Amino acid sequence: MDYSAMNSSAIVAVRTLCDFTAKRGDLDLRFTPSPTAQEGIAGHLLVASRRAENYESEISLSGMYAYQNQSLTVRGRADGYDPILNRLEEIKTFRGDLNRMPANHRTLHWAQVKIYGWLLCCQRSLQEVTLALVYFDIGSQQETMLEEVHTASSLHNFFDDQCQRFLQWSVQETAHRKTRDLACHALTFPYSAFRTGQRELAQAVYQGVTSGRCVLAQAPTGIGKTVGTIFPILKAAPSQQLDKIFYLAAKTSGRQLALDAIALLQRHSPALELRVVELVARDKACEHPDKACHGDACPLARGFYDRLPAARSDAITLPTGEQHQVRKIALAHQICPYYLSQELVRWSDVVIGDYNYYFDTSAMLYALTFANQWQIAVLVDEAHNLIERGRKMYSAELEQRNLRALRHTAPESLRPVLDRLNRQWNALIKAQQQPYQVWPTVPEKMLTALQRVHTGIGDFFVDTPTHVDAALQRFFFDIGHFLRLTESFDGHSLIDLTLAAPGQATLCLRNVIPAPFLTPRFKLSRSTVLFSATVSPWHFYSDTLGLPNDTAVIDVPSPFSAMQLQVHLVTSISTRYQERDRSLLPIVELIAQQFHQQPGNYLTFVSSFDYLQQITALLTERYPLIPSWTQTRGMDENARSEFLDRFIEGGTGIGFAVLGGAFSEGIDLPGDRLVGAFIATLGLPQINPVNEQIRLRMDQQFGNGYATTYLFPGLQKVVQAAGRVIRSQSDRGVVFLIDERYRRSDVQALLPRWWRHTQLL
Repeated sequence: MDYSAMNSSAIVAVRTLCDFTAKRGDLDLRFTPSPTAQEGIAGHLLVASRRAENYESEISLSGMYAYQNQSLTVRGRADGYDPILNRLEEIKTFRGDLNRMPANHRTLHWAQVKIYGWLLCCQRSLQEVTLALVYFDIGSQQETMLEEVHTASSLHNFFDDQCQRFLQWSVQETAHRKTRDLACHALTFPYSAFRTGQRELAQAVYQGVTSGRCVLAQAPTGIGKTVGTIFPILKAAPSQQLDKIFYLAAKTSGRQLALDAIALLQRHSPALELRVVELVARDKACEHPDKACHGDACPLARGFYDRLPAARSDAITLPTGEQHQVRKIALAHQICPYYLSQELVRWSDVVIGDYNYYFDTSAMLYALTFANQWQIAVLVDEAHNLIERGRKMYSAELEQRNLRALRHTAPESLRPVLDRLNRQWNALIKAQQQPYQVWPTVPEKMLTALQRVHTGIGDFFVDTPTHVDAALQRFFFDIGHFLRLTESFDGHSLIDLTLAAPGQATLCLRNVIPAPFLTPRFKLSRSTVLFSATVSPWHFYSDTLGLPNDTAVIDVPSPFSAMQLQVHLVTSISTRYQERDRSLLPIVELIAQQFHQQPGNYLTFVSSFDYLQQITALLTERYPLIPSWTQTRGMDENARSEFLDRFIEGGTGIGFAVLGGAFSEGIDLPGDRLVGAFIATLGLPQINPVNEQIRLRMDQQFGNGYATTYLFPGLQKVVQAAGRVIRSQSDRGVVFLIDERYRRSDVQALLPRWWRHTQLL
């Protein structure tokens, strides 16, 4: 909804209006393959091409509803109108049996065409009009038309009723927006003074939003980056007419920091009535993971849209939108917490969630922003993670073992296309000359076989919507994702085939440079602010992510002094793979010596779980009185919390973790909860055929492929891990960087400028 006319008028799209007022009945997410956006567009064009010469397509319509001193402008594009037949058409593309379409979908479609019908009658002075829902099956290319004749008077009454129900909400929303903007304008910083560097960060963010530029900010850990970015964004919101602020984090801890920062601002400024919603993964929010998402299976899907308005009204009054609060309201109204959160996005000021909600191929926040033309600002926490996460979002893997398993379990009707795909896969393997090989493109016969399997499985699910086969559905999704990415395959990605064992080949479309995919996301926002303690060198992140050329870059000075942190480079020990056995005893002796000289809590980071187990076993053997605890593979949130809880104030012991894992960043152990860290690695990615191909591709695109593939990502992990030690200006600590390569000048150049390090021989 557009709030640009704040006093008495609002603008709403026909679809948004009907989604709000006319959705009824169950939430029904039973899987049936639906047309893609391209298929939908093609279907609309084909239907229009079958009409008479005087048929009008894509008709812009608008009209106003007024009540007392309030008004609502409704606008949209009707699909088509035949002036000879006086028939207005709404075209909907679908697959399969139309009789299986839920009744509430049909009700929503009729509501949309009725609104368009009144706008047309009003615009062309019609006394009545024939309304038609045209359902076009993209498989059979057949149309099913449902017609109703309506008088202008009856359509006017329907229009007024929908608008009145929406306007009541709209008036409330307009009032909230005005109150929010006044509070944001008057907002003051929640502390008596900024920390060193925090003001510079806040100023850069504010100037970025007001000038419509992206910002790439490197700011040291511990200066209060979360408050230092949210505060200026809120201050800029009124003047820049921001509809939404998206705060995106890579981990749960990042989301919690954002929620805590907003709660702090609201305590400091009680007039700041922000609507906040936290988005979490479906598997964490689902109350009935054993049930399907439709009214026949899940009680929280049954009557979802009937109970949604009351739940929504309660939810927007929440002091914060943390998931546990949304869950409480959802269950009180007996609706699904996960989908209530998604509905609340439309009515929230701040949305907090994972990167994928805005940057992924099917990102909900990006799609809603584009469809509703929202004015948004985006904050990207710990932005150094976005390169690897972006690569994963725009990569796709297909495993032959999944195909081989399906050939034994899939319905008989699918066996021929699955067998054909398996033959093409075997041909690809036969043509490969080594265990790992990069292909210039997917061979045409293989691509055709994949397309036929995708179509075959899709048609099967259309014909048998009640059939449940999770493995078949997952394979369908995997192929669909792979095929979509092949359409945009270019120099930013590579295609490789890995042969692990007979029947265990993996075909991967591997993204190396996510820039072409992420650039449209940056363009859509008023400003995207990416901040981290480690986004250096900035050109590496800017080029790889695809930031605009006018992106503002800021390196915030550290508030910490070199006196607070002793940094020792232990260059007499090599942690290279072939030297690890010889490194174990010197590392253990170094840890024990430092622990006995200065007892306290330490973290030790190494490159792998195997290396970690070797070091901890030797430490326990030689120094059994030194308390220690160890990260294990696949730790859940409770286990991670228990690991961190061992770091108590005044405690002593050594925690062992893998560099780049859950404990390398995003954890806060201030004071003497952590007094030092040992980092026995450079953190360099493993040299293997895949990373070597990435190195070559990065070298082709930007030059310096070794640094961008190995050195920059490795040292970023090291600096992040070391950043756990000093969290405030009163902290003191020590860091040991253990590896002979730390003597190299190119490695030392990537360490923070405020560090003063000594080299231990």
